[in-house]
Amino acid sequence: MRTEAVLAGLDPDQRTAVTAPAGPVCILAGAGTGKTRAITHRIAHRTLSGEINPRHVLAVTFTARAAAEMRSRLTALGAGGVQARTFHAAALRQVRYFASRLLEGRGMPELIESKIRVVGLAAARAGVRADRAISRDLASEIEWAKSSLVEPSEYAVAAAKALREPPFEPARVAEVFAAYESLKRRQGVIDFEDLLRAAVWGIEEHPDVAEQIRAQYRHFVVDEYQDVNPLQQRLLEAWLGGRDDLTVVGDASQTIYSFTGASAAHLIDFPRKWRDAVVVRLVRDYRSTPQVVGLANAVIRQARGTEAKLRLELVGQRPPGPEPALKIFPDEPGEAAAVARRCRELITAGTPASEIAILFRTNAQSEAYEEALAEAEVPYVVRGGERFFERSEVRQAMVALRAAVRSIPGETPLVDAVVEGLSRTGWNRAKPPPGGAAREQWEALAALAALAEEYAAEPAILPIGEGARVQREITLTAFNDELARRAEQQHAPTMAGVTLASLHAAKGLEWDAVFLVGLADGTLPTTYAKTAEQLEEERRLLYVGVTRARQVLWLSLGQSRAPGGRTRRPCRFLPQLGQFGGGERAGAASSGPSGDRSRKTDRRVPKVSSCRVCGTTLLAGADRKLGRCASCPSDMDEDLFERLTRWRASTAAEQKVPAYVVFTDATLVAIAERRPSDPAQLLAIAGIGARKLGQYGESVFALVGGASAEDDGRKNFEN
Repeated sequence: MRTEAVLAGLDPDQRTAVTAPAGPVCILAGAGTGKTRAITHRIAHRTLSGEINPRHVLAVTFTARAAAEMRSRLTALGAGGVQARTFHAAALRQVRYFASRLLEGRGMPELIESKIRVVGLAAARAGVRADRAISRDLASEIEWAKSSLVEPSEYAVAAAKALREPPFEPARVAEVFAAYESLKRRQGVIDFEDLLRAAVWGIEEHPDVAEQIRAQYRHFVVDEYQDVNPLQQRLLEAWLGGRDDLTVVGDASQTIYSFTGASAAHLIDFPRKWRDAVVVRLVRDYRSTPQVVGLANAVIRQARGTEAKLRLELVGQRPPGPEPALKIFPDEPGEAAAVARRCRELITAGTPASEIAILFRTNAQSEAYEEALAEAEVPYVVRGGERFFERSEVRQAMVALRAAVRSIPGETPLVDAVVEGLSRTGWNRAKPPPGGAAREQWEALAALAALAEEYAAEPAILPIGEGARVQREITLTAFNDELARRAEQQHAPTMAGVTLASLHAAKGLEWDAVFLVGLADGTLPTTYAKTAEQLEEERRLLYVGVTRARQVLWLSLGQSRAPGGRTRRPCRFLPQLGQFGGGERAGAASSGPSGDRSRKTDRRVPKVSSCRVCGTTLLAGADRKLGRCASCPSDMDEDLFERLTRWRASTAAEQKVPAYVVFTDATLVAIAERRPSDPAQLLAIAGIGARKLGQYGESVFALVGGASAEDDGRKNFEN
């Protein structure tokens, strides 16, 4: 592919990032602005122009999925020799390669996937009683400390400075930390932080290793740079070895992992550290509608603190879409049921279930939505729980597919062979079970079948760099190898179901329709967020959630957790919706303001009313006038509406005023739907006051009672 083709279709800012000269480059990329496109095209442009060799590039990111996507894009652009890996995968590859030198002939220690079991044993040795939940909290503290380059003897002081809230006294946590390190050494195992430290140590303490690694990797790209922790930054600096061919991309407004030790400080300080750095801002949002972008801007516009210094004002590039909808329900069960109904409506209308997500602040909120979706027979997938390739049905399916190699004829087309192999586990492609856990298990195996279809459809000849090509086998054996590779890298396929995920787990993903639920103070922001910095991170969580939506965005909360419970405030980070171009006002349904607490309550907020169909709180003027949500079915009397329309026309003509001065279209619809028969019922329609009741009330009641427009028009004229 020629370099001109790589530059084609880029916007001016992306082109600036792609063509920036060698040296330090900082790309500040807002959500949906094409950051992956910018960095992959930058790598491809430099390799295709002959400026750099793709084998000398190391691109690092934070998830196996993101690394896989980067490799796929680079291959398509003709830069297939580039190494795109997570920090941990890159470190593991290097430590394994140099293990004989670094470990003096000893074998590579076993890498433990989870700390929880070993931490539990260490806690017992330290005299600390810890169940699985507490062991998980202790493991998180140890992970934070090691990622922050804090030793056990330094933990208590470092935790106090960082305002950590460990499950026990810091001194006790430090004892567990020390016991954990001792127990690992005794068992001959290492964790992921040890892996990064080993890579750093190998470079810093072994000049021959450093020379070989730096000769191999000369050009570096770091994705999601706002998420690096001190240990990862130290490894990056070890790789660089004082060189400056470094491109970083990040968004300070998406800094949401400080509890793990991640810090946007490296991104913020980049221009100061590299005085000659090229800084490019990407603000054109190609993901979301202008309505969603407007809300995102309104949420982050109020941000304060260090990260806010790099705040970007996004500019939506997509055609207009629906306004974000704010829904307030009496309680959380009612909220979950309404969300499930709306998901089913979207799926029925043609939105794929995999393009819908329900996002919440904590994983504990998932259960209510799992139950509601199962009740509505809507398939769902829980993200961030058990890993795809660790699910029991997936493991059994992979065993069945390996066994099928021996019994299914080799000439059988791949997809047919996979479907037949999966059927031996009891899976039936033609008969998905009803919603719920059984449907989720069925969808997991359906994802394997879909992956087989994708694998079979890929080109049979693949480039491997330097003009070489390789013939790719499309057999069941080769597909099993692909599954094994994906399992090792945790590169899971997409499952066909509504995604349930925490806001943290949703980072880096996007959907056509997004439901942000449980938006109440105490949940978002969480009650554990007490400092200004912690509250700002909670605001950024909401921003991340909003920017996951391409087209449809629903924001909701239950006023109480359970029926009859204590009323809660709406999330303080929700702006008044008038600030971002329309929609339903956010402050109407609670006893307090919905914006920041520093603002006064908007005294113009109208009286709260509920939808007569589904019971949700109505906040938009048109919805209050109708007495129902715009998405709920209408029960309008068509004949009455026609008579009202004719009557309005004749009345406006007699009074020599525009028709809307008598009644707006929305008011006529509301009258035809609600059919008021007395003054109180007519006054209950938003926009009708005492003056219009006196002017037109008698005519309206006559029309509702069955009078013709002409008869009532004459009465109006006579009056």
